[in-house]
Amino acid sequence: MTQGAGQGPAARTTAAMPPFPGYAAPPPHAPAPPYDRAAPPVQPPPAAPEGYTPTERDLPVIGQAVPDDVPTVALTPITEHHAAPRPGLGPLFVVGDVHGYLDQLHAALEAQGLIDANGSWCAGNARLWFLGDFTDRGPDGVGVIDLVMRLSAEAAAAGGYCKALMGNHELLIIGAKRFADTPVNSGAGTASFQAAWLLNGGQRTDMERLEDHHLQWMSRLDAMAEEDGHLLVHSDTTAYLEYGDSIEAVNDSVTEALQRNDPDECWDLFRKFTKRFAFRDEGGPVAVRELLDTYGGRRLVHGHSPIPYLLGEVGAEDEDGEDGGAPAVDGPHLYADGLALAMDGGVTMAGKLLVVQLPLGG
Repeated sequence: MTQGAGQGPAARTTAAMPPFPGYAAPPPHAPAPPYDRAAPPVQPPPAAPEGYTPTERDLPVIGQAVPDDVPTVALTPITEHHAAPRPGLGPLFVVGDVHGYLDQLHAALEAQGLIDANGSWCAGNARLWFLGDFTDRGPDGVGVIDLVMRLSAEAAAAGGYCKALMGNHELLIIGAKRFADTPVNSGAGTASFQAAWLLNGGQRTDMERLEDHHLQWMSRLDAMAEEDGHLLVHSDTTAYLEYGDSIEAVNDSVTEALQRNDPDECWDLFRKFTKRFAFRDEGGPVAVRELLDTYGGRRLVHGHSPIPYLLGEVGAEDEDGEDGGAPAVDGPHLYADGLALAMDGGVTMAGKLLVVQLPLGG
């Protein structure tokens, strides 16, 4: 298939997965870089229109008892194998959902040594994957897209690469731009991409600045990839299985669906990739293994569902009935018998934008 900017076939490995390391508390965010500018104001979502919208801002909180002594990042290894990095490949990093928080992204990338103080790639042959959801809810989604596109070119020139996956919010903003208020069959009445986008944090300043080259780039993003035994996807759902039995088949199916430009087909794609929590409960490990057995890899890495929701921490109130404060996210969340790693730190709810180095396979 035709890949987007900075996209290319992911190197595949069958080596055993090394243990997942524990994470020390990351350093505080670096100060805003010197090129920082005043971001557009964040626009709150409008009141919900009639009809179905599958990603409303306030996600349901499923109360799940989480023992106090369980860290956000479990330290249980999958195997005892320690593999050396493959020649020519640098360290592997993944980025969780950004949602327009450009300044936080700059700070997190700089803290990991991936960009310098001027926002330029400085990590040589390192590999960087974004797991999708660049826009909506935060102030500068288009700025995030511009940065990822630029880093893709700079990393390639330095011998590394920066790539990105398709998130459900990419599908949402593409649909809002292409189809606006064209009615779609939502399964629960008439809806439209425009209404769903606005309800789910769509920023009018992003829509005003969104250009054709942004749309073309997003429309060619892959839906999934495999790197060093990690199966990378955006959503914690098994819906990928409906689009093919190989990574290439799924990516081709998604790209072809977007190229057909049919609003109902695009809405169905968006709806399916908005499903969540498939790996969290009792049947979670079985669901993860089904994806790993089908597409390869020994651990699945995803964004989409904020870690505070996976842990059931959001929505709790103190004795006075007041909000208990911002959710504490110290790092990614390893769960489903150590087979799934959640990377959405909940930056939209005053959590953390996660940029994490993954262990290398051999």
